[in-house]
Order: sequence, then structure tokens, then C-alpha cells
Amino acid sequence: MTTADPVLLLAPRINETGLQLRTAAGRRGLRACTATSWQAPPGLRGSAVHVYGGPLFGDAVGRELGLGLLEPAADWLTRLPLALTGRRVSFGTLAEARRLRRPAFVKPPVDKLFAARVHPDGGTLPGPELLDGDTPVLVSEVVRFGVEYRLFVLDGAVRAGSRYAVDGDLSVAPLETAGAPGGETAEVLAFTADVLAASASGAPLPSATVVDVGRTEDGRWAVVEANAAWASGGYAADPDAVLDVVLRSGGPAAQLPSTDRPFLRELPDVVR
Repeated sequence: MTTADPVLLLAPRINETGLQLRTAAGRRGLRACTATSWQAPPGLRGSAVHVYGGPLFGDAVGRELGLGLLEPAADWLTRLPLALTGRRVSFGTLAEARRLRRPAFVKPPVDKLFAARVHPDGGTLPGPELLDGDTPVLVSEVVRFGVEYRLFVLDGAVRAGSRYAVDGDLSVAPLETAGAPGGETAEVLAFTADVLAASASGAPLPSATVVDVGRTEDGRWAVVEANAAWASGGYAADPDAVLDVVLRSGGPAAQLPSTDRPFLRELPDVVR
């Protein structure tokens, strides 16, 4: 195998999705290896590397391996119409959120710098001794989801999906069998198509990404969030289809189309 052959690199702490992707890669003759440390394996330099792992691992190896890690814009949710989000969402700083005097759901838009949850007010958010006030956050009205689904999207079309939560608790099932007899799977796909259409017309997403949607307690469909596919769990989604999305979302930067350039994660310099 030459150094130009594609390689799937998995983070040292491999999870269930990573194991599934490694098996799926093997079925199509794609070399897969699991890192033994948080450094780029020397034998992979010069290869066409695709990565699957968390943001910290992507940051650790991304620049040295020439990766183009795609992630949705931090303020993507705020660009969607209220009819799709089901609640008002704003993008701002942690310092601003600390001044909240009402309940709100607050989360970091990209990296998990603190737990995403409902806060009774801004006083329960991490203080300045833990995080800088200019840390970006998403603040939304409180909405409770009865059921939530993850969709893996490639070139504007759903390639795979899975249910992952019911009433806020982990509840995994393949998208094809997760719906009730009333045809909830069809509703999931129809609503996601509306979300992707809105994204194409004013709230763009990278060509390979993950979109989470759910049905709220009052029966409405709403977007939960969007995430980087190269760092997202696949749950019960078809691993072969998930692999297609992961390979595009976390592969060589030189292979990305120009339309994906705005969605490149900013990678730190390599430190040795």
C-alpha cells in the first residue's frame, strides 16, 4: 500500500461508532487504524487521511495531517426560521448569558466546554474563573423533546439516521424501525427535508454533516442542532452510510470543494 492510499484514522479512545466504522472500512478495502496517542502517527504523514474522533483529537492531528474538518457554523440555528426551530435562539457570549434573569437552555455551539442544559438564570453558568466571558454560546427558549433523531447528511440528502432519545433519555433504534405505526419515520424525513431546503436557501451547511431533529412534547417537529459528522455518534444508523458522510466531513483539505471552505474548523498549530 502506498502513502497515497486513503486511511481512516480513529481516536485512541475508540467508541462503538468507531468500531463500526472500522469494520465498514474493512468491507470496502479501506485501511483503518486506531491511534495509540494524541499525536499523528508518523507512518501516516503523506497519506490521504480521514479522521473519526472527538474535537480534541481532530485538533491534535488535523494540521499535521492536512485535514479539512467540516463543522456547521456556530450560529446556524439562529439563521433558521422559527417554524423550524420551534423556539427563539440567539448567538452571543457567555458574559451576556450570565446576565440572564430567566430560564434558558444554554450550550456551547461547537465544543463541549460545559454541559448543555436548562439554567434557571445566568447565575448558574460557569464563572469567569472557569471560562472567559467571550466564549460563544447559544441561548434558546426552553423546549422539551419527546423523541429525538440523528440524520447523517451528504450533499443535501439524508444518507442514514437513528433515533437516539425518548423523553430526554437515551433510547436507540434504527430510523427504519424507530417510528410508531403512524409513520413517524416518514415525518422525520419530511421535516428534515424542509430543514435542508431552508439551509440551502439561507442557512447553509457543509456538504457532510449531522442534523438532529425531534418532536416536542406538544407534537411539533423542531430542529435540535447540527454537528460535525467526524465527531458524532452513529447510534443505530447504517455504518456504511455513516462512513460515507464521515469520510467527506473529516478528510484531506485539498480534496474539499470550494463551497465547503467556509465550514473548515480552525486548527491549532502543531506543538511538539
